[in-house]
Amino acid sequence: MSEENLPSARLQDLTDRVVIVTGSGQGIGRHYAKGLASAGAIPVIADLDEAKAQSVADEVSALGIDGLAVRSDVSEPASVEALVAAVIEKYGRVDALVNNAAIFSTLKMRPFEEIPIDEWNRVMSVNITGQMLCAKAVLPHMKKAGWGRIVHISSAAVKMGRPNYLHYTTSKAAVIGMTRSMAREVGPFGITVNAILPGATFTEVPRETVSPQQKDSIIAMQCIKRSQEPNDLLGTVLFLVSEGAGFLTGQSITVDGGATHN
Repeated sequence: MSEENLPSARLQDLTDRVVIVTGSGQGIGRHYAKGLASAGAIPVIADLDEAKAQSVADEVSALGIDGLAVRSDVSEPASVEALVAAVIEKYGRVDALVNNAAIFSTLKMRPFEEIPIDEWNRVMSVNITGQMLCAKAVLPHMKKAGWGRIVHISSAAVKMGRPNYLHYTTSKAAVIGMTRSMAREVGPFGITVNAILPGATFTEVPRETVSPQQKDSIIAMQCIKRSQEPNDLLGTVLFLVSEGAGFLTGQSITVDGGATHN
């Protein structure tokens, strides 16, 4: 059947699609994994904390999906290769990658000249190098299939020029550049690469650096006057890993309730 004759339901069908979600043992990543499972996809829950990853896999199992939990450090090439090898061994393929793992909630707000260099390097190794390593590891399998979806998670903090998180904001800005260049390199193989820029999204993960006043000021910037929740991001994720997003690549999509417009 030609693409022009595909039924609309098929364009959004994620049944049995194997999707790796990094950093999905908690927070937004956990919601991505559960949302994908609810849509029929098979999520691979990759997280540094193996117990948390297994807990999410158990939640996914309750939805009738046999998800896979794998301990993985995205900043370590050998760990990333082992993650993808485990996925291929169990499922024989990897259809999509959601590069969600990042360091943020544990960071202390401070002027950039006070950021320790080891903290700067750790943020870069996870937030940008980690996304590149994961994409590199899944690429041969997507090339072989002639189909793939890579979704990098950036941040709307880039568009705001948010102060006192210079390492985080810089790493997430780099994700946008990587998305654009990577899309051009892998497009000929039927693989798309896009980025999502979430706004301030509150989950069960503690955010000690955000006061109630700061939270109120964020909501005041938005067109939609309520706190952003993880489920607000699911529609974009589900679309970008679907057949329907096959002609969309190299793009950065901001989901922040209208806090930013450019």
